[in-house]
Amino acid sequence: MPAPDCRLGIDVGGTNTDAVIMDAADRVIAKAKVPCTPDITGGIMAAIDTVLKAPGVEPHRITHVMLGTTHATNAVLERRKLRRVAVVRLGGPATHSIRPMFEWPKDLAAAVSVGAEIVDGGIEFDGRDLSPLDTDALARFLGRTGDSAQGVVITSVFAPVSARQELQAAEVVKRELGDVHISLSHEIGSLGLLERENATILNGALAGVANDVADAMRRALAVHHLQSATFFAQNDGTLMGLDHALRYPVLTIGSGPANSVRGAAFLTSTADSLVVDVGGTSTDVGVLVNGFPRESSRGVEIGGVRTNFRMPDLVTIALGGGTEVSRNHSGVQIGPHSVGYLLQRDALVFGGKVPTLTDGAVATGRASLGDPRLARSHRALLAEAVAQADVMLSDAIDRMKTAKGDRGLIAVGGGSILVPDRIPGVSEVIRPEHFDAANAVGAAIASVSGQVDRIFQLGPGGRQTALDQACEEARERAITAGADPRTVEIVEREEIPLAYLTNPAIRVRAKAAGALGGLPEHQLEANLSRQARLAGATEQAESP
Repeated sequence: MPAPDCRLGIDVGGTNTDAVIMDAADRVIAKAKVPCTPDITGGIMAAIDTVLKAPGVEPHRITHVMLGTTHATNAVLERRKLRRVAVVRLGGPATHSIRPMFEWPKDLAAAVSVGAEIVDGGIEFDGRDLSPLDTDALARFLGRTGDSAQGVVITSVFAPVSARQELQAAEVVKRELGDVHISLSHEIGSLGLLERENATILNGALAGVANDVADAMRRALAVHHLQSATFFAQNDGTLMGLDHALRYPVLTIGSGPANSVRGAAFLTSTADSLVVDVGGTSTDVGVLVNGFPRESSRGVEIGGVRTNFRMPDLVTIALGGGTEVSRNHSGVQIGPHSVGYLLQRDALVFGGKVPTLTDGAVATGRASLGDPRLARSHRALLAEAVAQADVMLSDAIDRMKTAKGDRGLIAVGGGSILVPDRIPGVSEVIRPEHFDAANAVGAAIASVSGQVDRIFQLGPGGRQTALDQACEEARERAITAGADPRTVEIVEREEIPLAYLTNPAIRVRAKAAGALGGLPEHQLEANLSRQARLAGATEQAESP
């Protein structure tokens, strides 16, 4: 009997749920694309059922399952299934001028918060107490809100310098409320009090969504008798274990596009390129750097809320295979609505009555789907829409380029049939095999990572001691997230000296990554070989 050595990657989008099975040699041995369902369980169940029935698939060989999903993003955008949390800032008396959540959209704040309080506490820039933590005031606030709170969010001034007071406050929460989900800002975001606070609040609000997705995954695996280790995709194109994902659900918000970028890198053996991922509802344009999605250098706004945790740098436009096309008084109207997972029912070429960009791709000869004759009556409208979509896509690509000259573009996603072969500023359009399932491939081949972004005071050991400590913390976080300790190594390190301070300090960002933990020895060796190949591709791309 063959040894267990396969991985199942799943990506749940807004239109389709994709799944692939890959073996130890990194070959795609089966793939499936099924329409999403109103409940996440149905889509996952159908995708797994379809891919397991493919010829040559042996379910007992699947050791790990990796899931990427847009459900966290959708929950914030749609204001649904969010948990209500008690928000605590450790920053009095210094930060009363700006209350927590003061910039939040009113409907989102009402859906999330049961109350917010600023209590005395916080940390100075050099690690000393801004003021002692007022544990009594914290306990009184929890007493007023604890009955209605489904979680507690704690943010301290300069928590990236020292997490001491946040950990102390967490002990008070456990004492007062027992086993409740607690989100601590030093584990979520970096410098920038308000943005880090916002990200931490979103993390607490999304805990219920993460549980729902995890339960759906467990049910789907149980029905198919799969006893595989489960991992969730993160925003940076790496993985984290299920328990880690339940604690930090906000880190899955950008996992869908990140999976696609990673899948594009793997399918083309390319370390640096532009990537366009066209789905049924939207198009994401990203940049591949050293085999991973380029991270955004600025705060990312999610559902009207500014945050500062790590996210892929993307330009997203309302352009997808299911995007509706119409004509108004000013000309052709593209979107913003999409038929979504009902594409095969509502699009013209499938017998429906709604003109979509998929119909446009068929009418202009870019794709062969359904019955082209059904779109003939709308040919002029569809041709204009495709021409307008080309302009929108070209503009989005230009916004992602940081240097002059043409660059290669990898087109992935089921809707990438919309991408023309020639685009201004693009040297070539690469359409790899399995392009339509690149997101699921990206989840299946990902490694596990951990990241640290904090400020270190330079003590007797100086700069090197701070760098070593940051790298060790990143390694520990990667191992906690599910990486095999034998394979974890530092893949990124950045230090930023901080000037004009009484005591010298530096900001250090370190990222560690490693192969999936708990793998059989032969599969572990295969993963190490894959990492070596990626490193080789990176070195080749960087060489003059």
